[in-house]
Amino acid sequence: MRPPVPKPVVGLVGDMGAGKSLVSNLFAQRGARVLSGDLLGHEALRQPAIRDRGVERWGAVLLNNAGEIDRRKLGAVVFPDPAERRALEALSFPWIEKSLSAAITGAQADPAVPLVLVDAAIMLEAGWSKWCDRLVYIHAPRTLRLRRLAEQRGWTEKEVTTRESAQLSLTDKVSRADVAVDNSGPSAQTERQVDDLLRSWGILPARPAQ
Repeated sequence: MRPPVPKPVVGLVGDMGAGKSLVSNLFAQRGARVLSGDLLGHEALRQPAIRDRGVERWGAVLLNNAGEIDRRKLGAVVFPDPAERRALEALSFPWIEKSLSAAITGAQADPAVPLVLVDAAIMLEAGWSKWCDRLVYIHAPRTLRLRRLAEQRGWTEKEVTTRESAQLSLTDKVSRADVAVDNSGPSAQTERQVDDLLRSWGILPARPAQ
């Protein structure tokens, strides 16, 4: 008997506010196992050793009432300063990478999972694309992205620009992607594009002949 073919791993790339979460949810509704780099980042900062070292470097002022690191306060400290950002990456990335690798392996071993989707804002910057068979770029114009981020996260344009400076340019992300999804229109339009991708990969059945 042939060994099972590894489940494909798809990575999402795109700038903040482009709608990677919406696309992730659409993939999840169609059976994909979605792994969130953002959630793993949250979990990393909850690890006692990482939290304590973070407080040692940046101060207890970062802690919220629950004794956890407030990510917005931390972001205000590290994103404007490349040296502090690198210090945070050195502190948290090993834990995130180990957890992500284990989660991908576990998902690929699950017979009910047709594909694995990794949604991580810094996929390319962190080198996590090494696990991906395909990269999907999510597009939305900057004005729309800024409006979404203001409504959903309360971020100002200055905060967005500061965080963008810590990531690769959109040109770099587009050039490294295999396909693109335009998420600037109605959600139904985005949904059709996701279905078309899954059909082209053999995950969904082909459309019936007209």
